Amino acid sequence: MTSSFTIAGQRAAWSRTHALTEADAAAMAALRQLTAPHKGRLRGAAARAPFDDIMSRVAAPDGVAYAEDRIGGVSGWWCRPDGARSGAAIIHLHGGWFSWGSALTFRHLVGQIAQRAQVAAFIPDYRLAPEHPYPAGLMDALAVWRDLAGRPGLRLALSGDSAGGALALSLLALLAADVDAPQPVAAAVLSPVTDLTLGGASWRTRADADPYFVVEQGRHQVRDYLNGHDAADPQASPLFGALAGLPPLRVHVGDDEVLLDDALRYVERAAAAGVDALAEVWMGMPHGFASGVGRFNAAGLALDAIAGFLAERLL
Repeated sequence: MTSSFTIAGQRAAWSRTHALTEADAAAMAALRQLTAPHKGRLRGAAARAPFDDIMSRVAAPDGVAYAEDRIGGVSGWWCRPDGARSGAAIIHLHGGWFSWGSALTFRHLVGQIAQRAQVAAFIPDYRLAPEHPYPAGLMDALAVWRDLAGRPGLRLALSGDSAGGALALSLLALLAADVDAPQPVAAAVLSPVTDLTLGGASWRTRADADPYFVVEQGRHQVRDYLNGHDAADPQASPLFGALAGLPPLRVHVGDDEVLLDDALRYVERAAAAGVDALAEVWMGMPHGFASGVGRFNAAGLALDAIAGFLAERLL
């Protein structure tokens, strides 16, 4: 069951709340016990190996083939489901606080979306901080977009999670500002980082509820990524950018994560700018909960919703 999210006592037409099931509540209690000793400890390039180990455990979908490729000069992996629709593709930008993750380790999560949508998805291995700070990752995403968008008859959608969600939203803004550029038909992101000033109230209100992140950890990762660049730059922090003219957009976020307000404030501004935007808020869920497909009911439901939304607009 779902209902509209409530802000300041009023229902927000741009949001929908999904209740926490008893099974997911029990699974979350076990997860919290497991992660408590490690909360906030993943920092910098040294965290890449443990992060990759976590993401490599995402359940692999059935009927998806994976292949390496180079698009726009950027290496990455295709996730191609059996019987995938021709003439359509998804570009997915992976998460990892701008410093961790790879196309290889995210292939099963993205494969879950591709399989459900019956559309091939490409995951770029964009350059990572601190070796390659802002805007290197965004420029890689743009290069991939330009290559695929230049292929005749190919309809494209964007997706992303966490830091990759931030890059996807920044890429949307870049494309919307160029009236001559091909535009994606839609975008769907999971728990995006939209405000690199870390100004959202949920950094405080969800500090205890979030099983993974603490504010000092976030500040460390942002410093590595920005390398002195202004955190309030609208191109780095998509929350502060011009949002009019964006394609239909869905944002999924857990209610128990410090990035909750990054998602809600962004969707509120997008909806006010006339965008077909909706925030899907999953009660009791943490950051990146969709990677728990097979363990959380909410994960499968969120992936189904994302895939269905993108597939419908890629027709």
